[in-house]
Amino acid sequence: MKSKKGKIDNRINKKPSENMKDGSISQSMIRKGLTITVTIFAALLLISIVLIFVVSKKIDSISGADAQIKLSAQGGFSCEYSEAQKLYPYADGIIKITSERIAYLNLSGSEIFSQPVSYQNPQCVTFGDYVAVFDRDGYNFTVLDKEGVWFSKPTSNPVKAVQMSESGFIAVICGSEESFGEVDLYDRDGNQIAAWTSYNSGFPVCCAFNGDSSLFAVSTINTSGAVIVPYIRVFSINKTSKGYEVDDYAVYTSDDNVIFASVCYVGNKLCCFTSNSMYEVKDNNLSRMNFDFSAIGYVKKVGNNLFITYSDGVSQLNKLAIINSSDSIIYNSNIGTNIICVAQGSGYYAINVDRRVFIYNSSGVITNDYAVDEDIIRMNFLDGNKLCVVSTSGVHTIT
Repeated sequence: MKSKKGKIDNRINKKPSENMKDGSISQSMIRKGLTITVTIFAALLLISIVLIFVVSKKIDSISGADAQIKLSAQGGFSCEYSEAQKLYPYADGIIKITSERIAYLNLSGSEIFSQPVSYQNPQCVTFGDYVAVFDRDGYNFTVLDKEGVWFSKPTSNPVKAVQMSESGFIAVICGSEESFGEVDLYDRDGNQIAAWTSYNSGFPVCCAFNGDSSLFAVSTINTSGAVIVPYIRVFSINKTSKGYEVDDYAVYTSDDNVIFASVCYVGNKLCCFTSNSMYEVKDNNLSRMNFDFSAIGYVKKVGNNLFITYSDGVSQLNKLAIINSSDSIIYNSNIGTNIICVAQGSGYYAINVDRRVFIYNSSGVITNDYAVDEDIIRMNFLDGNKLCVVSTSGVHTIT
């Protein structure tokens, strides 16, 4: 018993110096561990705060003001699907197009005015304050605004496409058996001011006016040789005391065997688009821009920025790129699988994709993001930047 008690006493009654040494080592290790733990925690907290800020900003830029909208509960009127396919949002109401009649309706569906026609394949084009309805492959077109019909004109050759300018000029592309085709220019009173027939440049594909309607560009494609050759013909439009004079201004081409399917002006800068690339006239040459667009969908101009939808290939997500007047991409992001339609207004851009409607301002910032409960056929901005949507059940407005 004594030996055991002695062992116990010896174990408890160590020298003071030894006890202090063991204690100091233990406290030092604890302090060191706590310091490391606090440092790691502070670093993780800082990283978390940064990530939360970045992700929240990204979510804000993608989703905007998220809202679920039941279209049938919005202002407008209901109609059958077959009827809805004939309706085009415009101004303060709706343009209704049939083979027998062109009518302008208010947002309640009541007719304001109408014009009888006899079109086999009527097509409608809205541009700012103006509307053109033409009989594709037929021989007539009609121009109107929200106040009434301006004029209806017969053509000598079948109409293929119609384009308008902000000043009210109308360009009509027609086919021809004697040439590759022709482009006729009319003023807002329906007077023909020029007619250009393409004998050497190829088939007219599309056309565009610049902002003040002083320049007019036509894209053509020549297929008569071993390879296709694209041409861009530019004409000047000048007002004189005797009326308007339209003269040759420039001709551009490219060594690339491409088709310029659409053209537009950003200010006086001419931009041309193929199915997968963008060209610009720079230093009097048509040059390809260094943008990676595998498959271009829609091209719209909002202010001085270009809104371009594209994808990286078949079955790939669609993207939206916004290019400013300095040719810099200020926005480029995935937007969805199936793009139904797009619309541009004075300072705003709308795109309907996968039953979502995204609204952008001209700088590429998403201002609204709506989820809708019906399939949309087409949409357009009305006066006052109200978005009018034609869906499978009728006409609806979103403020």
